[in-house]
This record gives sequence, structure tokens and C-alpha cells, in this order.
Amino acid sequence: MFVLELTPECPQSQRETILHEVGLLSEDTTPTDPQRLRWIITADLTPTQLKDLSGTQGIARIEETTISYPLVSRQYHEENSTFSLGEWQVGSADIGVIAGPCAVESREQIIESAFAVKEAGGIALRGGAYKPRTSPHSFQGHGIQGLQWLAEAREKTGLPIVTEVMDTETLPWIVEYADVLQVGTRNMQNFSLLRALGRVRLPVLLKRAMHCTLNEFVSAAEYILQGGNEQVMLCERGIRTFTRVSRNTFDANLLPILKDTTHLPVVADPSHAVGDSKYVDAIARCAIAAGADGLLVEMHPRPEEALSDGAQSLRPEQLASMIRQVRRIALAVDRDVVTGKPQTSPFHGQSVPNREEHI
Repeated sequence: MFVLELTPECPQSQRETILHEVGLLSEDTTPTDPQRLRWIITADLTPTQLKDLSGTQGIARIEETTISYPLVSRQYHEENSTFSLGEWQVGSADIGVIAGPCAVESREQIIESAFAVKEAGGIALRGGAYKPRTSPHSFQGHGIQGLQWLAEAREKTGLPIVTEVMDTETLPWIVEYADVLQVGTRNMQNFSLLRALGRVRLPVLLKRAMHCTLNEFVSAAEYILQGGNEQVMLCERGIRTFTRVSRNTFDANLLPILKDTTHLPVVADPSHAVGDSKYVDAIARCAIAAGADGLLVEMHPRPEEALSDGAQSLRPEQLASMIRQVRRIALAVDRDVVTGKPQTSPFHGQSVPNREEHI
């Protein structure tokens, strides 16, 4: 695999000629930057071909790369990737909170949840219309009906909706309703689905599989970018370890490493990480301190009645409290939480502490 870099002053006509010549040598060439000056060539070039290309006017350099995820790697895309989701610029200094129930249970429940999320300061509504469950006897979601209820909740509140896609068969229906497509932990390496998502022009929230390595995680994102979809968020949601204290183990180490290794926005799911609503706010604060660009949190108007994941779901007032807490952490690291509503100081009239005074 090779990286081809064009000179900034290379005219468009010359670029087209170069890419045509490269296209004859490789079935797959993909740009790595918005200016389309860097391209990945997935072909084994001979020394003669490499020499001929190196001497072509308009080519700054061409070199072999050993990185298995060059499209995701920050080495070939230095700037942070950003994209818009409602009033949130994902990947910017502003932090957004996506919240809502694990599953869309009824029209009344999802609309009530949407208003609660908006009032608490959430920037988008999450909710599963299709649910991958461990047991086939558990609630599997309402399907298209659930998507229609989500769309109605968006219409009433203005919140973008984030919902899970499980397979390529239902993808066309979900695309008609969703603003963000969520890939769950069990589907992180569903390669046919990842390739299909690369052809979709909607943001993708890619959750880390509960057992995977850094290389496996970012390589899954590489499948989506290779298809041309550059709007990808990486989501740390906890991994399975030997502990029985919590549902999963939150890998806070991974957050700064992902930010350093890739140019993609990184969000955290504290709900699935710890599995107990009592501790969700603590893990959320940890995630923001470690560099997360956003949070994905489960909230239910009445968790005790939830058809799935009630134990880890916050109540509306708990969500509002959590957002106030994480905003204090965000301000301490020179960031802020965007809520789509007028904000008052989380320090309740006190002056905001000067971070440098405590260093």
C-alpha cells in the first residue's frame, strides 16, 4: 500500500491525468484529506512503476506505508475531522451529549423522552427501533413503527435522532429516518454492513466491540472511510474484563490514544461502561477529563418500567445534573458543553476557576 501526495499548485487537469494513470495500476484509490492532495493506493507497485510515478510533474512524493488504517490515521490527516449534527459541531472544542432510552418502547415514551433530553441540555436523541438482544425472547424493538415515532419526536423537539442499524437489509429503511447511524458493539466487525455504511452520506457512530483491540477498532472505521463516508465517530463503551463489579470496564486509556492516533471525533458511552445509573455521572466526568468529544447516555422517564437497560438509565433530573457536572469538567480543560439552549454558569454565580492557578 502506498501514499501518493500531490503538490498544492498541481492544476486540476494534471491531477485528473495522474489519478487516471494511478487508476490503471490500482482498483482502489482513496483521498485522505479534504483538499484531495493525498491518496491511498492499495496496489503493489513495481520499482519501475514507482520510479515513473515519482518523476511525474505534480507529484510531491509517493511512499510505501505500513499503517493498516491510513484513512483514519492522523499521520495522513493532521487536522481534526468535524461535521455538523444539529447545533453541535462534532469534533470541535464543544462537547455534545446524546441521550435517550435504550429502546423505543412506545410513541408516548419516546416523545416524552425527547422533551426531557432537550430540557436537560442534550443535543440529540438516541433510541433503538431495532434492538440486538442476547436472548431471542427479549424485546427486539418496534422496527419501522419505532422509526416513525422517532421522526415524530424529532419534529416536535428539533433534536436529531441517533438509532442503531443491525444489518444491510434494514439499512435503507433506517436511512430514511435517522440523522446518525449507530453501529453497536456486536456489529463492529460486520464488514458487509461497514462497507454499506461507507456508501451512505449520514454520520456513523461506531461502537467499540467489547473484546477488541485498538487496531481492530480503527480498522473497522477504515472500512467506512474507504467507501467515501468520512463522518464517523468512534465510541468507547467499555470492554469485558475479569471484574464482576460493573457491567464492563471503561477503558479511559483509549480516549487520548484514539485522539492521538486518529483524526476522528471520539465519544464515550458511560451507561454501558458501568451498567449502573448510580455511577454513570462519575464515568461521564472521567471521559470528558480524558478528552472525549461527546457522550452517549441512556435516559428513561421511568427506568423501573424500561423494557431494556433500565438499571443503567438516568432519570431526566439525573441527566440534567450530569450535564451540569460534565460542563464544569469541560470548562476546566478549556472546552464547553453545547446544549442548544441558553446556559448559565455551572458555578452558580461564582467566578470560573482559573485552571492555571492550580497547576
